[in-house]
Amino acid sequence: MSGLFQLKGQFKHYDWGGHSFIPSLLAIDNAENRPFAEYWMGVHAQGPAILIDQSGHPSSLAEQASNLSFLLKLLDVRDMLSIQVHPNKEMAAADFQRENEAGIPLSDPTRNYKDPNHKPELMVALSEFWLLHGFRSPDSLNDIFTRHDFLHPLQSNWQQGGYAGLYKWVMELPQLEVDDILLNPLEEMVQHYKSGTLGKNDPCFWAARAHLSFSKGSGVDRGIFSVFLFNLVHLQKGQGIFQAAGVPHAYLEGQNVEIMANSDNVLRGGLTPKHIDVAELLRHVSSVPIDPMVLDPISDADGWRPFPVPVSDFRMELLECHPGQRYPFTSDRPCILLMPEGKLTISTESDKMVLGAPQISAYLDGGTRAMLEVMESGLLFIATGEQRV
Repeated sequence: MSGLFQLKGQFKHYDWGGHSFIPSLLAIDNAENRPFAEYWMGVHAQGPAILIDQSGHPSSLAEQASNLSFLLKLLDVRDMLSIQVHPNKEMAAADFQRENEAGIPLSDPTRNYKDPNHKPELMVALSEFWLLHGFRSPDSLNDIFTRHDFLHPLQSNWQQGGYAGLYKWVMELPQLEVDDILLNPLEEMVQHYKSGTLGKNDPCFWAARAHLSFSKGSGVDRGIFSVFLFNLVHLQKGQGIFQAAGVPHAYLEGQNVEIMANSDNVLRGGLTPKHIDVAELLRHVSSVPIDPMVLDPISDADGWRPFPVPVSDFRMELLECHPGQRYPFTSDRPCILLMPEGKLTISTESDKMVLGAPQISAYLDGGTRAMLEVMESGLLFIATGEQRV
């Protein structure tokens, strides 16, 4: 039996998703203009992928690789995502069991833990990409407080209670006090936003956009505080960043490839219509300053560029492809190949497949020997649980 398969992922139509990027890649008619936020390629129960063999027979990836340790995704972030953190492995297992014992169905929108696993993740930008990532350094936070008078109440709380005390205070602040601090400044920011005088490197740009999107009848969304407290990170195409357990973050705009441990555990603290559980968020958040580490992939002699990550659940490598290049490839573990740009052929001893839009992903069994031959310039991502051999 061949170890090479076409892979068909599962779509997630979250409200923040774009309408054209993913459908155009996969040649899908989106006449209804639905948001296509994520394309899942993995075995997670919330969206298992499908394999197609050379005869056209479909089967579940979960049947072929039930122990796949990672989940690969393609994301199109049109609107801002929620302020969120992911639990560590020990707490995820305990809290998943706790919600099971409480009888909360997995489909319940108020459920926090969908599985017993942690969710460290690596994202690599496919376009210019903006995100929030971890708390600002003391110097950066002081600069923010100095430049914005309305944030002075936060500065005094930070000086008294540190990062943990400050974040707990803003996340538990009565709604009327949130409105008192933020409403008037945000209305002024919105005017500048609409006039085009704010740049994306200014937190006020994202605060204004968040206010327009999420501050509804219940008052100002308190997640907007995080826009000023967290690092604002701007990635260029091909650059990555790693999100460890407990690191608060939010994606703001752009397209990316994301790989993570096989989990869908997310604890949200604002900027979302989804379930928000402040108490759970505060249990897991790492309230320490972070200097964002933007990852430029390491180049080796044969063109493969692995992204260094501190976990064993997954590995991802990037290959910048040019016509005429040939690469022998073998992985000792099951792997997924994703080609959002360009085109190549994958040849094994018994089969051959063209990879590239609209068939952008393929699965290879561990130990399968293949030859990759580039037809059109582009980007190839290799995702596996371990480094290739």
